[in-house]
Amino acid sequence: MKFFCVFIWGCILIMGCNPVDRANRIANKNKVNVIYPSGPFDSLQAKSALAIGKSTIQGVAFTKPKTNLGYKAPLAKRIYGANIRVVLYPVTPYFEEWYNLRNKKEGKKTRVYLSDAAARYGLATNTDEYGRFTFKQMKPGKYFIQAILDWHHTTSANVYQGSGYDGYGRTDYYTRQYYNVEHSDRLEKFITIESEGETVKVSLK
Repeated sequence: MKFFCVFIWGCILIMGCNPVDRANRIANKNKVNVIYPSGPFDSLQAKSALAIGKSTIQGVAFTKPKTNLGYKAPLAKRIYGANIRVVLYPVTPYFEEWYNLRNKKEGKKTRVYLSDAAARYGLATNTDEYGRFTFKQMKPGKYFIQAILDWHHTTSANVYQGSGYDGYGRTDYYTRQYYNVEHSDRLEKFITIESEGETVKVSLK
């Protein structure tokens, strides 16, 4: 009986250590749920919103370091988005559903995406070295602008190197080491062109 119990536990242990089963468990644990708006996307409406007009959108993309409380420090130096991609979308009912759904559902394990058809109706441009960008020949309407700004800051920490002893007791030794902390800020803004020929200036932050 004892041998049989050991045999059963051995089988369970082997099964639990199976590399395929373990990989499947890790994959399920790290699985990201992807959802999309449920409403239909009207390509004709999006195409009409992006028809050629006489207005211009001028903007600058930047961010600021965050405080220990998690909000951007108002007096901190700006970090400009040099040579990054900026995308503009017409704000349609489908897009509004996506934006509201993202605000409600998005998290570490949930992503909310536009459909491939809707994503194709985004206009893209790149910023210059000062973070400036321009969208020309726009018509009056409501738009959403988005960019991802990757940046880093350098910080340091005392790293323990060992201990020594003398007549006064133990002394711990540390060296100062510097390292980079990476960040990725999502810059977004809704803007509205009210009239034909207007120039709208945008701070994308």
